[in-house]
Amino acid sequence: MKKSTIWFLTVIMALAFLGLLNVQIMYMKNMIRMREDQFSEGVKRSLYAVTTMLEQDEAKYYLEEDASQIESSMFRQYADGTSSNLGGITYSITAGELEADLTIKGDMDKISSLDNERGNLNDHYKSMQESIKGQYLYQKGLLNEVILKIISQASDRPIHERADSSLVSNYLRSELENNGLTMPFEFAVVNRNGAVMYKTAGYNAIDDVPGSSFIQTLFPNDPTNKINYLKVYFPTKKDYIFSSIKFMIPTFVFTFILLVIFLYTIVTAFRQKKLTEMKNDFINNMTHEFKTPISTISLAAQMLNDDSVRKSQNMLQHISTVINDETKRLRFQVEKVLQMSMFDRQKATLKLQDVDANVAIANIIHTFKIKVEKYGGRLDAELNAEEATVHVDEMHFTNVIFNLLDNAVKYRREDVPLELIATTNEISGNRLEITISDNGIGIKKEDLKKIFDKFYRVSTGNRHDVKGFGLGLAYVQKMVHELGGEIRVESEVNVGTKFIIILPLTKN
Repeated sequence: MKKSTIWFLTVIMALAFLGLLNVQIMYMKNMIRMREDQFSEGVKRSLYAVTTMLEQDEAKYYLEEDASQIESSMFRQYADGTSSNLGGITYSITAGELEADLTIKGDMDKISSLDNERGNLNDHYKSMQESIKGQYLYQKGLLNEVILKIISQASDRPIHERADSSLVSNYLRSELENNGLTMPFEFAVVNRNGAVMYKTAGYNAIDDVPGSSFIQTLFPNDPTNKINYLKVYFPTKKDYIFSSIKFMIPTFVFTFILLVIFLYTIVTAFRQKKLTEMKNDFINNMTHEFKTPISTISLAAQMLNDDSVRKSQNMLQHISTVINDETKRLRFQVEKVLQMSMFDRQKATLKLQDVDANVAIANIIHTFKIKVEKYGGRLDAELNAEEATVHVDEMHFTNVIFNLLDNAVKYRREDVPLELIATTNEISGNRLEITISDNGIGIKKEDLKKIFDKFYRVSTGNRHDVKGFGLGLAYVQKMVHELGGEIRVESEVNVGTKFIIILPLTKN
């Protein structure tokens, strides 16, 4: 799959995920807004119903007060305190939503005696009707007086009497339940200046935040300077709103899981693409690495077919040496690939022993110095560690140092003579520090984190004039870790590179 195709699929999937998330978020916002609107509407209806019932209670209070006064004035008592045989006629008075009963009472015995005296019951009833009519007109006037009293005097009553806290609480609970809002609430009654007249135990003005509290005017017909307000706070409103959208949580979880899987798939695809490119590069380099010794061996074999060559002992010796060297070179390259393959499958089998790093490095430098001098360079050693005994596999330790020196020669600068320095120093923690530094082409910062990856080679190393499989530094890092050490690199382009190996010391 081409990289452009992977990027195209990535963009398409990213846009699809963004669209899906946008739809989910918009739906959630609409659900929250709808739920809040329903909640606010239900609370407002409940508060309006509560204030209406309080106004009706107040009107009923004044009607009953005046009716009781009228009734007491109509009763006639005997001297001994017993009432006469009273009877009467009851009228019901309705004014809008307000109702009241008016009873005109009298002594039924006297009504009977009046009937006997006059001898005409019809005349008596007519007289009673006239009397009742007069009383009705009188009561109608009293009702008007009650209405005037409500308008002029009701606001003078203490708010604690007009809107009793227990009554308000019961009304609120009943009306909220009628509107489907069964949740805890706290309320307070405040005046026009915001001073609290009374409140429930759980009411706190600090929690009185917009959206969670509602306000309703009590007795709106009161004078402006005597207006009071009912403030209701719902401490669990957020939980109530959240309960309507909690079913959305699984959808977000599933979307997040899909997103993680998508990202993992894309990263894996890019890694596989990169690995494929690195393997192709490895195969190309391996082909060139193997081609040279194979060609040399093939040429030497052809020369052996020449009779003149076979007759010359010196020539046979030379050809034999060439074949032997090229065979070793070929075997070394194959061995390197097999070692890395083996290390990937299982833990390396090492023959550990105590080795003096100063001595081992000095021997390597003595052998490698000839190759450096061939290119007009210089290889120096500063083996300053007084104690340099390490517990390592001598063969692999030698290969590690050799690989680092060989890389320095491969990636030298053509414009300046090569300078190589190998040093050893004791550092804290009973450890030995080995450094291999050069003045070569250096490594770019973006490549530093990848140089220890298998098959990876920096851009300048992909030229065919610099041979290699991209396995040398991967092998170095693998072996240093197997020996219980660590390795890091410092480099600057066109200045040089320094490899730093730290191994634990073995104290004698």
